Amino acid sequence: MNFLDKLVIAIDFDGTIVEDAYPKIGKPRIFAFETLKRLQQEGHRLILWTYRSGSKLDEAVQFCKENGITFYAVNQSFPEEQYDNSVSRKIYADIYVDDRNIGGVLGWGEVFQLITKETPDIKTIPSKKGFLGLFKK
Repeated sequence: MNFLDKLVIAIDFDGTIVEDAYPKIGKPRIFAFETLKRLQQEGHRLILWTYRSGSKLDEAVQFCKENGITFYAVNQSFPEEQYDNSVSRKIYADIYVDDRNIGGVLGWGEVFQLITKETPDIKTIPSKKGFLGLFKK
C-alpha cells in the first residue's frame, strides 16, 4: 500500500468500538482495538466520530488511549480544525464505520478485510442483515 492508498476513517464509539451502554462505556467489541491498531500501523488516519461531548467524550478518548488508540482527530476532520457550534459538524473521511448504518456494523475482522482489500469503490455490500455498515466514497 502506498501513500495514496492511505485512508481517513471516521469511526463511531458507542455500539461500534464498544457495546452501546451510553452514557457509560460498554465493553470493547471483539477485535475492535486490535483492528484499529492494525489500521493505524498500516498508515490510515483514524478519526473518532461520535455524538459524545464534554466529559463523556473525554472519557471515551481516554478509554481508547488506555486500549492503545490515539486518534488523528476527534469529532473534526483534522486536529487543528475550528468549527462554529451553531452549524453542522460534518467531517470528511474516505470511510465511515458506524453501527447506525443500514444493517449495522459488521464484525471488526470483516471491516478490516474490506478496508484493506483492493476494492476501488465500496458503496453498499449485501450482507446477511441487508447491507454492510461501511461506506467508501
